[in-house]
Amino acid sequence: MASTARFDVVAIGNAIVDVLARADDALIEAEGLTKGSMRLIDADEAERLYAAMGPAIEMSGGSAANTLAGMAALGRRCGFIGQVAGDQLGQVFTHDLTSLGIAFDTPPLQDGAPTARCLVLVTPDGQRTMNTFLGASQDLGRESLDAALIADADILYLEGYLWNAEASRAAMAEAIGLARAAGRRVAFTLSDTFVIAAHGADFRRMIAAREIDILFANEAELLELAQEGDFETALARVAPDVPLLVVTRSEKGAVAVTGGTRTTVAAEPIDDVVDTTGAGDLFAAGFLAGLAEARPMADCLAMGAVCAREIIAQVGPRAQTDLKAKVAARLG
Repeated sequence: MASTARFDVVAIGNAIVDVLARADDALIEAEGLTKGSMRLIDADEAERLYAAMGPAIEMSGGSAANTLAGMAALGRRCGFIGQVAGDQLGQVFTHDLTSLGIAFDTPPLQDGAPTARCLVLVTPDGQRTMNTFLGASQDLGRESLDAALIADADILYLEGYLWNAEASRAAMAEAIGLARAAGRRVAFTLSDTFVIAAHGADFRRMIAAREIDILFANEAELLELAQEGDFETALARVAPDVPLLVVTRSEKGAVAVTGGTRTTVAAEPIDDVVDTTGAGDLFAAGFLAGLAEARPMADCLAMGAVCAREIIAQVGPRAQTDLKAKVAARLG
């Protein structure tokens, strides 16, 4: 029976404006950064690093928001809960998201920290090194939750990055309860190994309590969560406790496990990796869009792989090609 929910997915995540610039390995080394990683920085470091960057492109980002943008491009109905400030970047983020048809009504903060931004250094091999000033985004509180919006979505999608701040962590925990009370599914993306290193005990408890219906991870995140060094061992440890586990493995493709059944898909061929920013976010977009269309698991994985390929062939995490046409060409 078709869903009567107004939205396919409502996501809670960081409301961030991305600042992307090309950089050589020498700058990464000079700044003492780990290529391909994400770290949190304060306002002073954000200003200093911004001055060291080359010419940049500014665009709205944030992991969960990127996923919703991809889903909207695929014709799905989405809503977002996240915190911006009442400043220029907050207005930019709000306009960018709502112009895609995504419902976003969280009131902006008029006092306090400015809107979050992520300084992304993209090296010639396509790797992105992210330096994130969370600003207002980490001030998302329980009072900003829209219970009716959460109850009116088939899936509540939670961004692991937001688990780092106490206020947003409490808000997400309450949102899980609201979704559960409404009989909705909860999806969670682990976001990064450093998040798991800090909060893995929370995540393992939530998984054991069956609070998460759909778990997204990349291979490194799965290993960190399972506290294992081997992929197959980690998969076998985590999969039985999650109704649907989805793991991306870069050039090795992706795997989904549900009800003891494993489905795999190869990575989509690509001539040139330009920028891996948002690859996992867009994979989740394609996969969740496939779920919303009640497609077979293999199709959901293929849709995710297509969306990931399109995003790593360009600069930035918001698709510049027709995702719907690309998916249609792949699936026939």
